Amino acid sequence: MSKPLTASPLRRPRWRHAGLAFTIWLLASAGGEGVALADTLPGVAGPANAVLARLEERSAALARASAAVVGIEVVAVEGARSIATLGRLREGSGVVIGDDGLVLTIGYLILEADHVDLVLDKGRRVPARVVAEDIASGFGLLQALAPLSLAPAPLGASSAVNRDEPLMIASGGGDADLSLARLVSRRPFSGYWEYYIDGALFTAPARTDHSGAGLFTGSGELVGIGSLVVADAAGAGAPALRGNMFVPVDLLKPILGELRARGASHDSTRPWLGLNCIEFEGHVRVVRLTPEGPAEDAGLQPGDFILAVDGVAIGDLASFYKTLWRDPRAERDVPLEVQRGAETLHLNARAIDRMKTFSRPQGI
Repeated sequence: MSKPLTASPLRRPRWRHAGLAFTIWLLASAGGEGVALADTLPGVAGPANAVLARLEERSAALARASAAVVGIEVVAVEGARSIATLGRLREGSGVVIGDDGLVLTIGYLILEADHVDLVLDKGRRVPARVVAEDIASGFGLLQALAPLSLAPAPLGASSAVNRDEPLMIASGGGDADLSLARLVSRRPFSGYWEYYIDGALFTAPARTDHSGAGLFTGSGELVGIGSLVVADAAGAGAPALRGNMFVPVDLLKPILGELRARGASHDSTRPWLGLNCIEFEGHVRVVRLTPEGPAEDAGLQPGDFILAVDGVAIGDLASFYKTLWRDPRAERDVPLEVQRGAETLHLNARAIDRMKTFSRPQGI
């Protein structure tokens, strides 16, 4: 699971301030056209007017995109396991992506939710129901239970975003809290909570209100949903850089229908051990166990090093997860070779389907 959310109040600066800053950045990024604009008198037709027209179009597109961002407030089911790490009261953001009030957010925000409100402009609140919690991609889907009267944000191509391309992050609802960002790396991401995705987007500078925030291109297309604050946004071998990890919307497109139909993708049905692990000096080290989870029941302890899964040697989180999920049967025996001090142990964990462990609201 992710780190606990911080329940900070949503800031609501006016769009025009961020829009002006973004316009200036775009103008500075225009290269030769920017020079042409500076050298052209106002009112003179030519390249300068074309640049101005394009900037105005982009500013309008970003304004429309930011209007699709809503605040999300969640109360988890009483006694839910996720309360230990995420808290019972949670706050974040989502982006309207459907004409019918479908909202895309980050999955951990709505995990084991009992009650969800969408927060719109002027403090207007609309109740929503959980449509999907997809542990494979990390996405969550909500359905507004009353009309939102908000135009959906168009989905862009996260794979087409260029490094250092000007981007905009929007969080909250109503007058969205906006800031500039740039893509500093794109790479696979392995989370310590048995999570792995390809093509994660890493941006800088960091936003602390990242949970479910929308990442938009200059043309107002949604390309990512905020997940984490990270210390290594630039990647391995680069100087430390604090930034954010966004789940790319390219992962959503092939599974959107599936999420709406069954509440999760088929990839979310896979073996789960209940482990939090890190990479340490070329090994996978256990740092935390889910109480009464498969790994704890098998006898693993914090500090153990996992050397092999299903008889296959592993040395990093990515190889650990890919090997574990290679056999997609969620409920099966998983042989583990473990080093504990100077001792090598051979343990057997009975993996389970994590989707079956979630608490659900009792309903009416």
